[in-house]
Amino acid sequence: MKPAVTPLLAFESSSIEQLPIADADVTLYHQVDFGQSYDELLYELIDNTAWRQEEITLYGKAHRQPRLSAWYGDSESVYTYSGIMLQPQPWNQTLLNLKAGVELLLGRGFNSVLLNYYRDHRDGMGMHSDDESELGKQPVIASLSLGEERTLLFRHRYRKDLATLKLPLPSGSLLVMKGETQSHWKHGITKQSHTCGPRVNLTFRTIFENQ
Repeated sequence: MKPAVTPLLAFESSSIEQLPIADADVTLYHQVDFGQSYDELLYELIDNTAWRQEEITLYGKAHRQPRLSAWYGDSESVYTYSGIMLQPQPWNQTLLNLKAGVELLLGRGFNSVLLNYYRDHRDGMGMHSDDESELGKQPVIASLSLGEERTLLFRHRYRKDLATLKLPLPSGSLLVMKGETQSHWKHGITKQSHTCGPRVNLTFRTIFENQ
């Protein structure tokens, strides 16, 4: 049984920007207020999340992902990507509070969240699209950043005339990707040459059964 969600003080964004990206629908909420400091939320998630370092297979070779991750959600929200099948951990109070805030801000529900923990500058994520069948044809991905600012790269999957876009994501920002974004664009976070602090990213999403 899920714990009751504790109401937070506010679910508001200081400013909202619709990003002018071709073949995509991407909105950036620059700073979302969850009624708690971003540093408190960051270290609460770092300390209380069931982190794992998954292995993926590329060109027949197994590689450990250069970050830690965790999958939480409703019991039916099983998710498969890059050959990894994720069984959801049950929601905890912090994640339920954050989910409630994002849902209230966007006016829509989510049944799962993928957390990624970038421990320092040596962690990153390769270019990819969130286009797995269980996410539906036009998935809505709400990506909350906490901790060190990192730059998200966007690269069009087909159009070579469009340059790679670089989008800094500061702590407390919420990036919402929907519509045809995943069909036309890949995104990722490269490793850095200079040192930096930890970052936790939460991507709220909806898993559909029988896709």
